[in-house]
Amino acid sequence: MDSYVIQVNGHGDHAPVLDVHLSTNGNSLSLGKVKGRKPRWAVRASEMSKKTFNPVRAIVDSMKVEPNPKKAMISLSLGKTLLFFNFPKGDPTVFGNLPTNDEVTQAMKEVLDSGRYNGYAPSVGKLICSSCEEAVAAYYNCPEAPLQAQDVILTSGCSQAIELALAVLANPGQNILVPRPGFSLYKTLALSMGIEVKLYNLLPEKSWEIDLKHLESLVDEKTACLIVNNPSNPCGSVFSKSHLHKILAVASRQCVPILADEIYGDMVFADCKYEPIATLSTNVPILSCGGLAKRWLVPGWRMGWILIHDRRDIFGNEIRDGLLRLSQRILGPCTIVQGALEHILDRTPPEFYHNTLSILKSNADLCYAALSAIPGLQPVQPAGAMYLMVGIEMEHFPEFENDVEFTERLISEQSVFCLPATCFEYPNFFRVVITVPEEMILEACSRIQEFCEMHYQGAEGAQDMECDK
Repeated sequence: MDSYVIQVNGHGDHAPVLDVHLSTNGNSLSLGKVKGRKPRWAVRASEMSKKTFNPVRAIVDSMKVEPNPKKAMISLSLGKTLLFFNFPKGDPTVFGNLPTNDEVTQAMKEVLDSGRYNGYAPSVGKLICSSCEEAVAAYYNCPEAPLQAQDVILTSGCSQAIELALAVLANPGQNILVPRPGFSLYKTLALSMGIEVKLYNLLPEKSWEIDLKHLESLVDEKTACLIVNNPSNPCGSVFSKSHLHKILAVASRQCVPILADEIYGDMVFADCKYEPIATLSTNVPILSCGGLAKRWLVPGWRMGWILIHDRRDIFGNEIRDGLLRLSQRILGPCTIVQGALEHILDRTPPEFYHNTLSILKSNADLCYAALSAIPGLQPVQPAGAMYLMVGIEMEHFPEFENDVEFTERLISEQSVFCLPATCFEYPNFFRVVITVPEEMILEACSRIQEFCEMHYQGAEGAQDMECDK
């Protein structure tokens, strides 16, 4: 039998030393001397966790106000009301007035009853494409932007799709171009990965079109990708075909790929047309991120996807293989939803989409008309998605420092919660959601009007307030 001898040698004031000798079959082998060490706990949070920061969470947490107890709380932030408000998530199911279609729920019931989808999902690879990838490819395939099953990566919701797309396109030290105002998740994910965020401006006076000169001025040798969110959260804007062509021209000149956040794709009102950006691209490679959450009104089911559009083979195998490897870090989206996906995509009736958009359009028109009539507010007419942005003429509300104070007082006095647009890097605006039931929208707008009439100051009044400060 092999023997192991460990000697501890200490001399005077010197620290003990472990002198390790191994004796194997009579042959002695010394592994040297190792200084003794007293173990102590030293558990620290990772650098990635320290860099992870959600600006919406931070701002909402800082709003230490209570609603008016005499008025029922109305949340126009898409957050469930817990105490008086909770973290605002893009959840159209909160009020129960926008249920998903019966075909969608029936598909899930059949899958559950079958008992065939309780295990792990099958492996995904170049030679093995499940019916899910095939179903998504068939649903979005068109002559202008052809897709096959191998062009689809399934993800756990659109948020993970965005995360994987960023992770495959950008390295620490590079930068990405992000809209302002824009969805806060882009910045949260990028900073946690050590990726710099450069904000390009959207123009409210042009229905939130991109300031193309500003966008192009931000590009440098470290720019990894351009994020284009269309239709937009938080703006509710929809880019025209001509504007999308101009965006593609910038990306083409600068050789910058596009990450297209199209989770609200096809959620546009009747007087507008949605154009997937990939259908207009002749050479710019695009990763399009989408999912079931918004259009099918099931955000909790966490089913998303990345569509790889790469006509000129600029991404090549490297980006495709990278996405595949990244997608295999976890076991993918819920297998039950995967089992129902083909049925959901194929059998959801067109009238379901039409009815949802009719409700959203009606609510948007009501809200826009009501808020446009209020002195000091400048709403921007939305064309799709679930949101409307409202400008605050802060010079007429001199007792408030910014949009955060404005919305805090709106809660405390009127029990109406709107999300301050500082959350989206765009101060002196607030965001309203239009998924709220019509009667609640009308009541909320009435309270906002009362609040503004109470605090609005004309030019002379505002000057007097400034002198008193």
